[in-house]
Amino acid sequence: MIYQGSCHCGDISFTAEGEIGQVMECNCSYCSRKGHLMWFVDRDKLNCTVKGSLSTYRFNKHVIDHQFCARCGIGVFGMGTSPQGKPMAAINARCLEGIDLDTLKRIHYDGRNA
Repeated sequence: MIYQGSCHCGDISFTAEGEIGQVMECNCSYCSRKGHLMWFVDRDKLNCTVKGSLSTYRFNKHVIDHQFCARCGIGVFGMGTSPQGKPMAAINARCLEGIDLDTLKRIHYDGRNA
């Protein structure tokens, strides 16, 4: 299935291909403040269109590029690698169109203590 998503102002739009089996809800200092629900896909399954500016934030171990719209501030996805070294995108499911967030299986991740 192909999903569409965007930031709030529309400067960053994207499509992602896959099935949303679950999303990760992390309690790290960044994700808990932003409220992200992350859906992981292979990086080649994410296609992004940037009309404005996409900014990157890194913290802690600097292994994830948290990417957000420079205009409206919405965190649309993160880029990193899986534990097996495969390039991955962590898409913020809150940015997807037509998704009932209450139906998604949430996996809690203790990023605060990882």
